[in-house]
Amino acid sequence: MRQIIPDEWKKRINNFRLDLDARFDSALFSSLRGTRELYERYSAFMDRFYVGGWKRWVFVEPLSEAATIGLGGLVLMLALAIPAFRETADEDWLKQSDLAVTCLDRYGNPIGRRGIKHNDSIPLEDFPDNLIKATLATEDRRFYDHFGIDFPGLARALVTNAQAGGVRQGGSSISQQLAKNLFLSNERTIERKVNEAFLAIWLETRLTKNEILKLYLDRAYMGGGTFGVDGAAHFYFNKSVRDINLAEAAMLAGLFKAPTKFAPHINLPAARARANVVLDNLVDAGFMTEGQVFGARRNPAFAVDRRDESSPNYFLDYAFDEMRKLVDTFPKSYTERVFVVRTSIDMNVQHAADEAIENQLRQFGRDYHATQAATVVSDLDGGIRAMVGGRDYGASQFNRATDAYRQPGSSFKPYVYTTALLNGYKPTSTIVDGPVCIGNWCPQNYGHSYSGTVTLTQAITRSINVVPVKLSIALGGKEGPKAGRAKIVEVARRFGIKAPLPDTPSMPIGSDEVTVLEHAVAYATFPNKGKAVTPHSVLEVRTGAGDLVWRWDRDGPKPKQAIPASVAADMAGMMSHVVSEGTARRAALDGIPTAGKTGTTNAYRDAWFVGYTGNFTCAVWYGNDDYSTTNRMTGGSLPAQTWHDIMVAAHQGVEVKELPGVGMGEKLPQPASAATAQAGQPKTLEIKPGPPPVLTRRGAEILVQVEKMLDDAARVAEKAAPVDPRKPAKPVSSSALAFPENYAAATADGVTTPALRKN
Repeated sequence: MRQIIPDEWKKRINNFRLDLDARFDSALFSSLRGTRELYERYSAFMDRFYVGGWKRWVFVEPLSEAATIGLGGLVLMLALAIPAFRETADEDWLKQSDLAVTCLDRYGNPIGRRGIKHNDSIPLEDFPDNLIKATLATEDRRFYDHFGIDFPGLARALVTNAQAGGVRQGGSSISQQLAKNLFLSNERTIERKVNEAFLAIWLETRLTKNEILKLYLDRAYMGGGTFGVDGAAHFYFNKSVRDINLAEAAMLAGLFKAPTKFAPHINLPAARARANVVLDNLVDAGFMTEGQVFGARRNPAFAVDRRDESSPNYFLDYAFDEMRKLVDTFPKSYTERVFVVRTSIDMNVQHAADEAIENQLRQFGRDYHATQAATVVSDLDGGIRAMVGGRDYGASQFNRATDAYRQPGSSFKPYVYTTALLNGYKPTSTIVDGPVCIGNWCPQNYGHSYSGTVTLTQAITRSINVVPVKLSIALGGKEGPKAGRAKIVEVARRFGIKAPLPDTPSMPIGSDEVTVLEHAVAYATFPNKGKAVTPHSVLEVRTGAGDLVWRWDRDGPKPKQAIPASVAADMAGMMSHVVSEGTARRAALDGIPTAGKTGTTNAYRDAWFVGYTGNFTCAVWYGNDDYSTTNRMTGGSLPAQTWHDIMVAAHQGVEVKELPGVGMGEKLPQPASAATAQAGQPKTLEIKPGPPPVLTRRGAEILVQVEKMLDDAARVAEKAAPVDPRKPAKPVSSSALAFPENYAAATADGVTTPALRKN
């Protein structure tokens, strides 16, 4: 074969490769030699700074270790600071909490205000000097000297708390507290404290000291639903913050630590004691002398009496939370932060709900060992007409109507029966009330007895536990009980229940927890002909200038058909028997169609009644915050009676609507006492719902004292009266007093009260 590449070209290529290799080797050798020379020069240069002996271990090694640890610390601080600085991602971070809402009732009458408004109308220089000094002396004495974190103050607080054996002083600076108010929550975690520290430093780099102090005074929560010292001055003293004196300034400065605990309209002695501590701080910090604060000690501040004000605070908190979520849906270009909101509340119904719960707890709470209650009244559109989240808002701002998850007991069963009707059952369908087990769990009826074959209507009327469990098994078919319970959960979701509802065998009889709000509005599906609605408190939103921004009937979610109207009517018919002849007779309304279901949980921890008419739906819960048991309270006792009292007021002046599946209401049968009175016979004592048929320890002690008094009176009468030897003396009998358990089962006129039925 002939050569493709000439020999001359081959020689040139080989020479080029040898040249390239030689150049590479030479360059590599030169660079390594140069590197070695540089290292030798560097070593020779550094040898001049060599320190040996004790100097090395005293100076060099510590500095070297400090540099290493410091570099690692900087990397760690950067990692910890990233979550904190994410909170500042919003460019308009100063307005994150800057929302002011004036709330009106459904008829346009003002009922309260919520939110924080950054009010620049009162500049910092117009705040009283004694208020600023009292705040700095109590909250942060070195405020103008530190960079956001007061390390000496923190150390002082740690020493004071260690000596006192508890928390006596806080170590957070004003900058840290403002960072918490602007960006963070009140949870007590290390993560929150770390974020708080970084954000405090970040604020110090963005704002001046006076701006930080002004924001702190304007945005701190001061109790009673007020934010900022000016709002607190108006609420507690009915005056502007410009006009407060030293005693009032000390009381306001004392609220920063614990506004709920030291609020003067709740606990005036505690507020005054705290104000006295603030005056001590003023003297200790050197801001004032003892002579200057002497007048404030002798003449403490008086707060305006707000105890008689009936502001619906639980409802206002709920409406404000809803408004904040609503504002987030507005376009980002919308910068308005001041709103006037017309809410769904009816103050007449609200007052009736407050009064009904307070009356029942005051009269029977001790007997039943129940300390708390909650209720929600809703119209059939989902608008909240009344909300009671607890017995006393001043003592506890926790809203038990919206935030407390409690077991609904038998009041959950309507969702089970609805699922059964959706799967071919009828109200007249029969099922055997007999023993049943799912694994190792075997439900029992109240009284540990069974009724044999019953219809679904009879089962819900008597609140039988076995039937819903058997229905859940039958609904699952070949797939098993778990599939049946999944169908029940799916139906409950259609009604609007958003609680977790974990899958447990006892779920059909109400072991899974729900909120009062969700439960009440979910029941509105029945009188709504199967349409589920969304709970809401905001009907209309306008700007401060009166411009309409949002309206529920135009912009809110529309009702959804959750179940067929025929099923809703059948359920209403079944549940009406619970009120007319079942466990909720006390809830019956005269001339108003009513349906509902009672609920009582294990160990009597929760008692419910959830019911509805053609106009409203309402849920009532009674229990204790610590989940302690009540004294055999059932849903047919105080909850049903409270529901009755609230609904009587709610229907005043309202056109009563027909309840699908029930029709119009009927007049209740006349009590026997009224019938006998009309017949000209003596009027007998009417026995009204009251405390449980048990005798308290205090009652037993009183009865023993009465027994002793009767015995003493008998002895005195025996000594004073002549004794007939032909007749033996008859001692005074007090067997009913000596045996309280017998007395507990008796009531006036010798009528025996039947045992309360657990439902």
